[in-house]
Amino acid sequence: MTKRIPGLNLVNPIHFLAFGFGSGVGPKASGTWGTLVAVPIFLLMQDLSLPLYLSLVAVITVVGIWLCDVTAKDLGVHDHPGIVWDEIAGYLITMIAAPSGWLWLVVGFALFRLFDIVKPWPIGVIDKEVDGGLGIMLDDVLAGFMALACLQFLAYLFA
Repeated sequence: MTKRIPGLNLVNPIHFLAFGFGSGVGPKASGTWGTLVAVPIFLLMQDLSLPLYLSLVAVITVVGIWLCDVTAKDLGVHDHPGIVWDEIAGYLITMIAAPSGWLWLVVGFALFRLFDIVKPWPIGVIDKEVDGGLGIMLDDVLAGFMALACLQFLAYLFA
């Protein structure tokens, strides 16, 4: 069952994308659902050259600042939990140059969710202090980079 969100219009492509193709409307764990949406996106991108992958992630992130800003203003809520485009970008950052295989998809997923939920310094500070679309995106971008560092370290040890 989905919840009614005042001001949300999933026919609006900006809202549809910001809400992770609709994954953010569920009643619970919208960030986890948004991250799950990122998995097939990553699977489509994983065989790209590193420069092309990085370019796409940069575009997804920069466009996300605008998408999240517009949607948050339309809803009248800063960083509404249903806005999950930031989770999609964060997971794609986590998976930069990740080893292939389902194990690494899952490890990357778990690491990103851990950093996104726990919000260690400086993620938590940025989450509280930076407003607008930049603030919505930046904490997840940082969580993605922290998860990326951990994933690459684990890959160095075990892959």
